[in-house]
Amino acid sequence: MALVNDLLRKKSSDIWSVGPETTVFAALQLMAEKNIGAVLVKQDEQLVGLISERDYARKLVLEDRSSRDTPVRDVMTEHIAYATPSMDIEECLAVMTDKHFRHMPVMDDNKLVGLISIGDLVKAIIEHKEFMIEQLEHYIAGQ
Repeated sequence: MALVNDLLRKKSSDIWSVGPETTVFAALQLMAEKNIGAVLVKQDEQLVGLISERDYARKLVLEDRSSRDTPVRDVMTEHIAYATPSMDIEECLAVMTDKHFRHMPVMDDNKLVGLISIGDLVKAIIEHKEFMIEQLEHYIAGQ
């Protein structure tokens, strides 16, 4: 099975982040502009959290708060699990499914090297399965 590092090589190396004092509105604008579902929250180059569309919906909209007045630090997810480049993709998918989140930073020696989504993982697993099926078909056909 493929590793997280294999997935990161295929993805854009862009890592989008905001500061904890950034308004939720500005973070949402960035997500919309980049067509992403979450951004990392960094302070002094240190990862301190993550804000996702889910955080916005549950911690702002449902509490009738203003996205233009609320800083990201008030609604971000602070305690986040992370992957390492050497982790198996299926292991990451299991963690994300078990913990009910859709985005996971990738850290290598305490350095942020990427952000993966559950969609990235599902796509990679499907590609791997399709490759295996193709190989088995060639083997059966004697090619």
